[in-house]
Formats: sequence, C-alpha cells, structure tokens
Amino acid sequence: MTMTIFDSLLPISSLLNWLAVAGSHDLVSLLQFPFMQRAIAGAILMGILGGLLGSFVTLRQLSFFSHAVGHAALVGVALGVLLQVNPTSMLLPFTLVFGVVVLYLIDKTDLASDSVLSIVLSGALAIGVMLTSLIQGYRGNLMAVLFGDILAIDNTDLILTLLVLVSSSIFLLSTLPQQILLTLNLDVAKVQGIPVQLYRYGFVILLSLAVAVAIKAVGVLLVNAFLVIPASTAKLITHHFSNFLSMSMIVGATSSIVGMIVSGTFNLASGPSIVLVQFLLFATVFTWVKLRLKAG
Repeated sequence: MTMTIFDSLLPISSLLNWLAVAGSHDLVSLLQFPFMQRAIAGAILMGILGGLLGSFVTLRQLSFFSHAVGHAALVGVALGVLLQVNPTSMLLPFTLVFGVVVLYLIDKTDLASDSVLSIVLSGALAIGVMLTSLIQGYRGNLMAVLFGDILAIDNTDLILTLLVLVSSSIFLLSTLPQQILLTLNLDVAKVQGIPVQLYRYGFVILLSLAVAVAIKAVGVLLVNAFLVIPASTAKLITHHFSNFLSMSMIVGATSSIVGMIVSGTFNLASGPSIVLVQFLLFATVFTWVKLRLKAG
C-alpha cells in the first residue's frame, strides 16, 4: 500500500483533534480576550509574511543573512531599553539600516558573503551584549523581545505587520517573473535589463522589516525559523514555483494557528510553540518524502 502525505499526517491530526477537545473550554475562554484575538491575527499575518519572504530567502540562500539581521537586532533592543523608549521602535530603523549596510559591504568587498555576515554578526552581538550589561534594574522589555511574546502585541504591531505584508506582496508579486529570473540566474537577469540592485535592496529592506516585526512574537533567537522552516517544508512538497510560494504561506499561517492552540492549551510560551509545530511538520513531511522515495 502506498503511503501518502495525508497518511503520514494522521498522527498529528489525531493529536490536534485531541488538543482541540481537551482544551476547548480554555481556548473558548481565551478567545474572549482582545489580547488573544490580536495574538491569533498577528500569528496568521506573520505566518503568511514569513512564508512569502521565506520562499525567496531559501532559494536565494539568504538564510544566514536573515539570521544575522535577527541576532544583530539585540543592539537595537538594548539601545531602546537604555534610551528608555519602546524597544520595538528602535528595532525597525536599526534592522533596516543594518540589513542595507550588510548588503552594501557584501557588494563592495572581495570577501565571501558568509564571511562578511559572520564578521558583522559577531561585532553586532558583541556590542549588543556590552550594551545589555549597562542596563540597570528591570530588564523585562529586553527579555520579552529576546524570547518573544506574541500575546503582548498591540494594534500598532498588527498594523505594522500588515503594512509589511502588503508591501512585500505588491513588490514581489507584481514583479514575479523578474524576481524568479533574479533568483535563478543573477547574470541572465542583468543581461535582460532587470534593475537587479534595485530589486536586491528592495527585498533586503522588506526582509529586515519583516524580521523586526516578527521579533516581538517569536524573539531574536527564533525569528529565523519563521522564514526558513515553512519555506523549506513547502520545498519538500513541490518544485513548481507558484505552488511552492502558495504552500509556503499556507504552512506558515497554519503552523502559527496550531502553535497558538498548543500554547493556549498547555500554557506554553507562544513563540517556541509555533516554531516547534513548524519543526514537527517539517520532520513529518521530510519522513514522508524519504519513505515515498524508498517505496518508489
């Protein structure tokens, strides 16, 4: 008998059904609260955003870039706490400038991109750790941003996430043929007259902003998973680009919702719960693909 992906997902489906029943009363009660409604809305928006940008991140091998931007955001968080302003308001401009500067350094040096990223990331982390040592007293804001708390997002965070999602959708989908060509072969894209630098810097700006808005939900340490895991899972399922793009966004949004259910049911941290669901889904799909290849 041939195993399908739906067969391999049955144990997870049964578990999710049990979770839904076991925690139904708690979940219904939680859904009455505005903070939970905002958290679910934010999880869905960030899941779609992560799936959309993550598709191009994985194909363009920018996973380390988004990882570097996320971890270097510690500097922006520490500066916000030291200056006694909302750390989130410092994250947006800092990650934006950091992403653009790093891409500029990669373009202007003869070093490999991973070497430049390693150097800049190490320097930014060192500065961030030094700045955090200067923080006196309560560090709740710093810890919340480091480890994430999607239940703490407010309407401003939702609006920012929606704006980044809409901007990313317009930028990428309206120029999809050019973006695909740029992703597959940079040299051919240049020969075709595509404004490669404009598209590259535009994408990095959107990626940096996406990292900034997602950090509050999943934290600095896990933000890269939001971009990489859903897209990697989708890539295992299909190699057709449009299907890959759609599947990546579906996986991102669905895993975010399921992660919130797990978080609410077992009273676990929301960010790690979402990433854990994404990881388990990836492991399930990976196992199914390997079994199917072996059976074939």
